[in-house]
Amino acid sequence: MKYRRLGKTDFNISEVSLGTWQVGGKWGTGFDDGNAEHILHKAVDNGINFIDTADVYEDGKSEAAVGRVVRSRDEQIYVATKCGRKINPHLSEGYTPEVLRDFVEVSLKNTGLERLDLIQLHCPPTEVYYRPEIFELFEKLKDEGKIRHLGVSVEKVEEALKAIEYPNVAAVQIIFNIFRQRPAELFFDQARQKDVGVIVRVPLASGLLSGKFTKHSEFEPGDHRNFNRTGEAFDKGETFAGIEYERGLELVEELKEICAECTEASLAQTALRWILMHAQVSTIIPGASKAEQLLSNVQVSELPPIPMDVYNRIEQLYMHKVKPLVHHRW
Repeated sequence: MKYRRLGKTDFNISEVSLGTWQVGGKWGTGFDDGNAEHILHKAVDNGINFIDTADVYEDGKSEAAVGRVVRSRDEQIYVATKCGRKINPHLSEGYTPEVLRDFVEVSLKNTGLERLDLIQLHCPPTEVYYRPEIFELFEKLKDEGKIRHLGVSVEKVEEALKAIEYPNVAAVQIIFNIFRQRPAELFFDQARQKDVGVIVRVPLASGLLSGKFTKHSEFEPGDHRNFNRTGEAFDKGETFAGIEYERGLELVEELKEICAECTEASLAQTALRWILMHAQVSTIIPGASKAEQLLSNVQVSELPPIPMDVYNRIEQLYMHKVKPLVHHRW
């Protein structure tokens, strides 16, 4: 495993880390504590030292599993969690310092940790980024020893750029993958200038970039890939990178042809390796519902760079066929 610096936090974290949206189960379809802990231990055994969770993942069960594993290990493991998505309706007015403080207290209780390494606002409405009192709260929590650093998880590049105007925002979690390349333009440069860490989420476009799906693939009722394809539950960009599913399958077939010469890696591994070729990325946080997926992801850290001719052809696919579908939206 290779490690990278997470911006001004100075955390030296694994470039392939673990997102826990579906750890211990599948999206919205149950949680298995034993499986979750097995995957988490396997992650640490293989050099992962950064774990991302959220209070809404299985209503705190994910945070609790992460906390149990971290407290049982001797290694330095950085825990990042998120808050704010429990606000219902999910509007800016619901975001108050009092409410967010309570969320932090619950996350501390769920994890059993004395202090959270990184607390992130969990994709709040755009208006929240224009309210300084929200960001001031986390400076107080830092002074109180409840958190070490503040980050944000965003839907849009606009939100990321606004967030890093606040000096205490140390990291931004953002969707970035072969089918969602806009962050590599202005945002990556601004993050570098402000020494802000970049955590890449949804690196495989909800599994679309694994190349394993077909038009006959079925997703369980509680899986967002079934119920959120047009943004029924939350931002459409969270599901298949915002691309219409059948069109996404066609684009993946073209991508397979382009990446065919990367014979040492699966398509999923190639897609992850493509992200790591961007120096501003601090870490990627693919999820895993079983150990085999985790181990495949970990191997990406040891892969050679993608050949430049393949890299350039991927860029051409994006520019001509993907960019018109998504670039202007997020």
